Amino acid sequence: MRIYTRTGDGGETSLFDGSRVHKDDARIEAYGTIDELNALVGGIADHPALQPQKETLLDIQDHLFRIGGMFADPNGPREGQPRVEAAEVTGLEDWIDKMEMDLPPLRHFVLPGGSPSISACHVARTVCRRAERRAVALDRLVNQSTEALHYLNRLSDALFTLGRWAAQTEGVEEEKWPREQS
Repeated sequence: MRIYTRTGDGGETSLFDGSRVHKDDARIEAYGTIDELNALVGGIADHPALQPQKETLLDIQDHLFRIGGMFADPNGPREGQPRVEAAEVTGLEDWIDKMEMDLPPLRHFVLPGGSPSISACHVARTVCRRAERRAVALDRLVNQSTEALHYLNRLSDALFTLGRWAAQTEGVEEEKWPREQS
């Protein structure tokens, strides 16, 4: 089977049910941004400093595929279709709590960066926020899974915390904002 079909050359694509929509449709924007986020999470999982978190990151990639599938189906998740449930949201909260146990309390904003792995976490966090905005826009047009929306909200918090965890693990001091003027 060839990877190219030429069916999208006119600016349209097919949804899960076979219906055709423009490539800038709210549904395509939502699951396309989820796909972008998924690729970034894969890149994070490849950073040597983040190897202790790799299994959790692979689980997150699985959850993002589920959300993308949910958004791609105009009839909503079908019976037996993989979906994200409240347990996955709670799982993210547990992961955040576990990472925060060894972190100093957050009493300031931090500037993104400090090492390639920390920067990758922050880039993924910002794309996650965009994915959440796209999902909310889609939800305003057609009701979507509240668990999926909650998951994306929690995931951005988790990616922020992962960046802080990476900084501590790598011995990189977080750059506080506002910066002290010299």
